Amino acid sequence: MPSLPYNITGMDDFLKELNKEQKEAVAFGKGPLLILAGAGSGKTRVLTYRTAYLICNMDVPSESIALLTFTNKAAEEMRERVKKLGGKTKTLGFAGTFHTFCAKLLREYGTNVGINPNYVIFDSDDSEATMKKVMKEMEMDTKEYKPAMFLSIIGKMKNDLVSIVEAEATAGDYFRRMVIKVWKAYQDKLKKNNAVDFDDLLVKAVDLLKIERVRKEVNEKLQWILVDEYQDTNRAQFELTKQLAGKRQNITAVGDAAQAIYSFRGADYRNLVLFKTEYPKTAMVSLPTNYRSTQNILDTAYGVISHNTSHPTLHLETTEGAGEKVDFFEAADERDEAKYVVEQARVLSLAEKSVAILYRTNAQSRALEDELMRRDIPYKLVGGLRFYNRAEIKDLVAYLRVLNNIEEEISRGRIEKMGKRRAEVFYKWLLNLSPEKKKENPGQLLKEIISTVGFLERFDERDEEDIPRIENIGELLAVASDFENVEVFLESAALSESEIKQHRSNAKITLMTVHAAKGLEFDNVFVVGLEEGLFPHSRSLLSGEKEEIEEERRLMYVAMTRAKKKLTISFARNRLVFGGRHSSIPSRFLAEIPENLLSKVGSVRELERKISKSALGLDEFGEKKRIIVQDWEIAEETKDDFAEIDNW
Repeated sequence: MPSLPYNITGMDDFLKELNKEQKEAVAFGKGPLLILAGAGSGKTRVLTYRTAYLICNMDVPSESIALLTFTNKAAEEMRERVKKLGGKTKTLGFAGTFHTFCAKLLREYGTNVGINPNYVIFDSDDSEATMKKVMKEMEMDTKEYKPAMFLSIIGKMKNDLVSIVEAEATAGDYFRRMVIKVWKAYQDKLKKNNAVDFDDLLVKAVDLLKIERVRKEVNEKLQWILVDEYQDTNRAQFELTKQLAGKRQNITAVGDAAQAIYSFRGADYRNLVLFKTEYPKTAMVSLPTNYRSTQNILDTAYGVISHNTSHPTLHLETTEGAGEKVDFFEAADERDEAKYVVEQARVLSLAEKSVAILYRTNAQSRALEDELMRRDIPYKLVGGLRFYNRAEIKDLVAYLRVLNNIEEEISRGRIEKMGKRRAEVFYKWLLNLSPEKKKENPGQLLKEIISTVGFLERFDERDEEDIPRIENIGELLAVASDFENVEVFLESAALSESEIKQHRSNAKITLMTVHAAKGLEFDNVFVVGLEEGLFPHSRSLLSGEKEEIEEERRLMYVAMTRAKKKLTISFARNRLVFGGRHSSIPSRFLAEIPENLLSKVGSVRELERKISKSALGLDEFGEKKRIIVQDWEIAEETKDDFAEIDNW
């Protein structure tokens, strides 16, 4: 590694706040630098301190520094930190997202690649509307081929810097040739509207920087490039940073392959390896000290991620001590799991501690939400709508509401909006339904409705946006199957929505998918549903690809390392899936955790007993029994439960 300039004068005070490895990264001089930053190791601090160091100690003009991030929030945080560290207001040459940078670049130089400076940027809705027009003009069936599917395929090729000409040369089958045809028409529409989509921003910016005159001018303006979350870059972003680095190669990249979880967006963690190939003189600094989690949490997470073989993984050491063992709860089913997790989360939240319940798929929120609402416990749902408020769920519930009451206008209107043909087929089916048939299990009736009207034809398993919708439909079938008739189910669904608390902003309990939790941290974390086919997801199992299983393992690692003080993981022995109850196979990730790091916790009933005894602190046995019955609603359970209490 090149020598590090430790003749620091202007920033001695704040450099004292850094550990040895952080100082090495911050005070590194010229040339390419790759920082491997483990979870909770202070990468944001290192990037901002390095930026301040360049300005204050190396006399680098602040306007010659470009800081590239993946979110505006991260960029704003770094800008503010740099200002404070610099001792006076310093304006960076650029600090923001890749797409914002490219948009700015095209405004200034876009005419060189045929882009009018007054161009508009089409968001995802604009792009889909444009694609629908293209398909309509080409007389294509949008039910058989979804616009979003074409946009996804085209977007991936753009992010991989594959041109239409290159794609056309290798388009061997009918479907690929159709994609090329649609792609050409779509790009013509964009050009006609003087517009670019999000993917074009990257592609056009790369094309622009390949023009020597433009590249030299930009390289002269921006001489220092710092890139956050490098493991999340795609091919286009890798090429963009390469062109920006230019001959000086003053580029700093921060990343962690173990936290690469966005391959479905085109991100490629292998860019961390390519970095060293592209810049042979790369200096590497690892940040192995974690300032977030306890050692038991980190060792548990390492037990899982160390089974990945395609990328290096840091074994992190913490400053937070050993901490508690990781709790493992084996539930009877998803309801049992929800009861246990919600009760634990409630107790922790009362102690003013932040709590997150993480799951692999959005559909899993249903059982948890039901239990939280039943207990009248405030919660926040991040990154998605409440289960019964999701469009596909409201659509299917509308069919059942009309089945229950054919005069109900709101639901009839919703059905008609789904298509005239589908509505006609449904009403014909409904007219032939006997009174006895209407009293059948609502899950079975929903299955028949879905089949009769071709409801699933609206969704494409190849479309990343449709996959969670299909999973939500499966969850609805599962929960509906648990009710004796349609009327009781509809009443339960309606009450669930009416019980939503208005003070969710004050809630200490947060529900979200693992993907949504990236970059966050909580005192206490629950990771639920650790079953084969759920986490790891069935798609990774069906593909048989090592890469997909390893991405699921990285996702598990991210989930576990969100926890600061306490981590709890759970598994349900059986779960309702598409209307049927099936036995579950424990996730392989459970077997990868060293047994000495886990603490197996008891049943929900044992938890209730333990908490009730300690929380109430009563000596009168009869008084205990009375309050427990009141507090835990044991009156709703079986007589066996009363017998169990009497045996204490």
